[in-house]
Amino acid sequence: MASPAPGREEGGGKGEWLIYAFVARGTAVLAEYTEFTGNFPAIAAQCLQRLPAGSSASPGPGGSAPPRFSYACDRHTFNFLLHRGYAYCVVAKESVPKNVSVAFLERLKDDFMKRYGGGKADTALAKSLNKEYGPVIKLHMQYVLDHSDEIEKTLKVQAQVSEVKNIMLDNIEKTLGRGEKLSELQDKTSDLRSQAQEFKKQGVKIRRKTWLQNMKIKLVILGILLLLVIIVWASICQGFDCTKHET
Repeated sequence: MASPAPGREEGGGKGEWLIYAFVARGTAVLAEYTEFTGNFPAIAAQCLQRLPAGSSASPGPGGSAPPRFSYACDRHTFNFLLHRGYAYCVVAKESVPKNVSVAFLERLKDDFMKRYGGGKADTALAKSLNKEYGPVIKLHMQYVLDHSDEIEKTLKVQAQVSEVKNIMLDNIEKTLGRGEKLSELQDKTSDLRSQAQEFKKQGVKIRRKTWLQNMKIKLVILGILLLLVIIVWASICQGFDCTKHET
């Protein structure tokens, strides 16, 4: 497999964490996006060919998470998420936290399914959605990079909840096996509920913080637009009095 060769020098900023991404049906890439030049698309296509046949046909048994695959090449990772016949890919620098790539792929999958699930994507030709969905891929990249810290925190909370759940389920099985009293089992269940509520509160705080940050950005943009309107108005009217005076 050839080594990736980006067309511009890669630095250490978050803006260069995610290099290239695409959505494919089977092995046909329907839409892609990158700000780099190089052979990332060719290498990603080779990786796509190597994915296990039929692995994206449907979600895992019992509604489990869709299968994910990752390949490493020249300090980059080629990450894939497979779901219902579609493959979602993102190429990231090797140093990028895994949760960032996972969050991007999940976000891309959910949005693509919402827009095209059961629609024209099922019969679209290769690259035919590039013009309309390529810019959307760019927006998802930027969102994940801008909120990478919040995403990391949220995923950590989810992992903690899952860990606590597994521990408590294991304890319940052991309790039933030893025939302990129902009251003790209820106490353990209550502890699980309390911990789950605490983790839920943390998740709400993170989402609220993200909403406030987005609102601040929108208000700043609105202020700039209003200022531009005032400047244009004043320039056209040579002042603020645009009324016509009769002589």
